[in-house]
Amino acid sequence: MGLKIEIPAKIAKSIKLPEGEVEERIRKELAIRLYEKGLLGFGKARELAGMTKWEFHELLAKEKVIRKYDFEELEKDKEIVRELIESSS
Repeated sequence: MGLKIEIPAKIAKSIKLPEGEVEERIRKELAIRLYEKGLLGFGKARELAGMTKWEFHELLAKEKVIRKYDFEELEKDKEIVRELIESSS
Protein backbone atom coordinates (compact mmCIF):
# COMPACT_ATOMS: atom_id res chain seq x y z
CA MET A 1 0.00 0.00 0.00
CA GLY A 2 1.33 3.40 -0.96
CA LEU A 3 0.63 6.84 0.39
CA LYS A 4 -0.80 9.48 -1.90
CA ILE A 5 -0.51 13.17 -1.17
CA GLU A 6 -2.69 15.52 -3.15
CA ILE A 7 -1.43 18.99 -3.87
CA PRO A 8 -4.13 21.40 -4.99
CA ALA A 9 -3.76 22.36 -8.66
CA LYS A 10 -3.44 26.04 -7.75
CA ILE A 11 -0.42 25.29 -5.55
CA ALA A 12 1.10 22.79 -7.99
CA LYS A 13 0.96 25.40 -10.76
CA SER A 14 2.67 27.90 -8.46
CA ILE A 15 5.75 25.70 -8.04
CA LYS A 16 8.50 27.31 -10.08
CA LEU A 17 9.58 24.21 -11.97
CA PRO A 18 8.75 22.79 -15.40
CA GLU A 19 5.54 20.74 -15.09
CA GLY A 20 7.30 17.44 -15.81
CA GLU A 21 9.79 17.93 -12.96
CA VAL A 22 7.41 18.77 -10.11
CA GLU A 23 6.65 15.24 -8.83
CA GLU A 24 10.29 14.10 -8.96
CA ARG A 25 11.47 17.25 -7.18
CA ILE A 26 8.84 16.95 -4.46
CA ARG A 27 9.84 13.31 -3.85
CA LYS A 28 13.50 14.34 -3.54
CA GLU A 29 12.71 17.26 -1.24
CA LEU A 30 10.56 15.05 0.97
CA ALA A 31 13.28 12.38 1.10
CA ILE A 32 15.91 14.96 2.05
CA ARG A 33 13.84 16.52 4.83
CA LEU A 34 12.66 13.20 6.30
CA TYR A 35 16.26 11.96 6.33
CA GLU A 36 17.57 15.23 7.78
CA LYS A 37 15.05 15.09 10.64
CA GLY A 38 15.83 11.43 11.37
CA LEU A 39 12.36 10.28 10.36
CA LEU A 40 13.65 8.08 7.53
CA GLY A 41 16.92 6.16 7.24
CA PHE A 42 19.37 6.71 4.40
CA GLY A 43 18.34 3.64 2.38
CA LYS A 44 14.61 4.36 2.51
CA ALA A 45 15.13 8.08 1.85
CA ARG A 46 17.28 7.22 -1.15
CA GLU A 47 14.58 4.83 -2.36
CA LEU A 48 11.89 7.51 -1.96
CA ALA A 49 14.05 9.92 -3.96
CA GLY A 50 14.49 7.28 -6.68
CA MET A 51 18.26 7.59 -6.60
CA THR A 52 21.31 5.37 -6.26
CA LYS A 53 23.33 5.46 -3.06
CA TRP A 54 25.94 7.70 -4.64
CA GLU A 55 23.41 10.03 -6.29
CA PHE A 56 21.67 10.52 -2.94
CA HIS A 57 25.03 11.16 -1.22
CA GLU A 58 25.71 13.86 -3.82
CA LEU A 59 22.24 15.36 -3.37
CA LEU A 60 22.69 15.52 0.41
CA ALA A 61 26.06 17.20 -0.04
CA LYS A 62 24.59 19.70 -2.50
CA GLU A 63 21.82 20.50 -0.01
CA LYS A 64 24.41 20.72 2.81
CA VAL A 65 22.73 17.94 4.79
CA ILE A 66 25.11 16.16 7.14
CA ARG A 67 25.24 12.44 6.45
CA LYS A 68 24.41 10.36 9.51
CA TYR A 69 26.89 7.49 9.48
CA ASP A 70 26.45 4.86 12.18
CA PHE A 71 28.72 2.09 13.41
CA GLU A 72 26.82 -0.62 11.52
CA GLU A 73 27.33 1.21 8.21
CA LEU A 74 31.01 1.65 9.01
CA GLU A 75 31.38 -2.09 9.59
CA LYS A 76 29.61 -2.88 6.29
CA ASP A 77 31.85 -0.45 4.42
CA LYS A 78 34.97 -1.91 6.02
CA GLU A 79 33.90 -5.40 4.93
CA ILE A 80 33.32 -4.19 1.36
CA VAL A 81 36.79 -2.62 1.29
CA ARG A 82 38.33 -5.86 2.62
CA GLU A 83 36.56 -7.87 -0.10
CA LEU A 84 37.71 -5.45 -2.79
CA ILE A 85 41.30 -5.64 -1.59
CA GLU A 86 41.20 -9.44 -1.46
CA SER A 87 39.64 -9.75 -4.92
CA SER A 88 42.24 -7.45 -6.47
CA SER A 89 45.17 -9.43 -5.00
